[in-house]
Amino acid sequence: MPQGLPNRIRDAFTFQAVIAGMTLIVCVMTAAFIGREVVARQWLQAEADAWWQAKATNAAYPPPFGVNLQGYFMPAGGGDLEAIIGGDRAVANLLWFKGAPEGFSPRRDTEGVLLVDRREAGTLYLAASLSLFDRILALAAGGLALLMMATMFVVSWMTYRTSKRMVLPIHRLADEVGRWNPSDNDDGVPAALTTQDDAGREAQALTSALHGLGDRIGAFVRREREFTRDASHELRTPLTVIRVASDMIAADPATPPHQQRPLLRIRRATQDMEAVIDALLVLARERGVMPQSEVFEVVDVVEEELDKVRQLFEGKQLSLTFDIQGRPRLDAPPRVLGVMLGHLLRNAWAFTETGRVDVIVDRDRIIVRDTGIGMTPDVLKRVYDPFYRADPFSQSGKGIGLSIVRRLGTRFGWPVALDSTPDEGTTVTIVLGDRLV
Repeated sequence: MPQGLPNRIRDAFTFQAVIAGMTLIVCVMTAAFIGREVVARQWLQAEADAWWQAKATNAAYPPPFGVNLQGYFMPAGGGDLEAIIGGDRAVANLLWFKGAPEGFSPRRDTEGVLLVDRREAGTLYLAASLSLFDRILALAAGGLALLMMATMFVVSWMTYRTSKRMVLPIHRLADEVGRWNPSDNDDGVPAALTTQDDAGREAQALTSALHGLGDRIGAFVRREREFTRDASHELRTPLTVIRVASDMIAADPATPPHQQRPLLRIRRATQDMEAVIDALLVLARERGVMPQSEVFEVVDVVEEELDKVRQLFEGKQLSLTFDIQGRPRLDAPPRVLGVMLGHLLRNAWAFTETGRVDVIVDRDRIIVRDTGIGMTPDVLKRVYDPFYRADPFSQSGKGIGLSIVRRLGTRFGWPVALDSTPDEGTTVTIVLGDRLV
């Protein structure tokens, strides 16, 4: 599941706090180490100046000596070493210190700074130990790190709570819209969206806009469905009259032979219109109201549709073959499958001038393959658009057959796949994934 907006904001602020904290620690540690050297040198220089002043008034004044500072003085004329400590320890330190350059230099025996101050009276050696300062610095750095972590936690938590309150209405609104599945809703409209009273102006504006959009979509879908249903019902009566009248005229012995061909065209057009009306009636029904289902043999429905169009193929001298490679059974409305197959067969007949049309029934699919004009990739992209025709000047079809086939297939879980090559033919496959018995 993708990360929510509040968590992303929290992570962003946490990352910023970590970077800021690490930068602060690095800066403080760098400043502390630089300040360590500066303070140590100023300290040693102040101690040296104070000792030289005391030495000027009291020749016996000893060099400073303590836990963190040791002083040694060597007279210019080469006299005795002056230091509070004596013996071998003083001599050993003096031998090491004599090799140090004048001024400040790091101690080699421990962490610290050495000052060699040469004047007319002699040379003063001041060695400062900074181990205590380093321990204090380490404790300060550790305390700063702990304080930084605690601050980072508090800031992150407060930021998370604040950001959550700010974006939670948008987050909740996105979840509700994300759960919307148009196929689960009769009108294709999301359920009523809710916002809390304390939601921000942005969330309330989005909710209001989505409510308005949902209402408009719902009204549009209802109007389209009601019009389709009413128009289909109203067209059934005149179509029935036309079909019965044409059958009676065709069956009348007094009808001249030259009128049989126009009557045949009328009957075919009537059958096509009835198939379209049947499909529209199925699509106009509410999703929760499905046509009457029954268990049937797919082969029987295919044979029935082949019988309806066989005269069309014979009049065009096209070969129509039927290959049974499986006998699937469906628990579904057989008329729906018949309408889909009828549209595919009439399309194959309309766009195939020479050659053949093969209908294959496999264990989980129906394949209609023709040797017609085929379709280019550009046509394939729009072939399912209602009222789209590759040849707008053609008198065959109204451009809604494949659109109806695809919508019916989506409605009943029978996806339609189409493969076509220009000047070679088209293959349409109905995959009977759902409702197989």
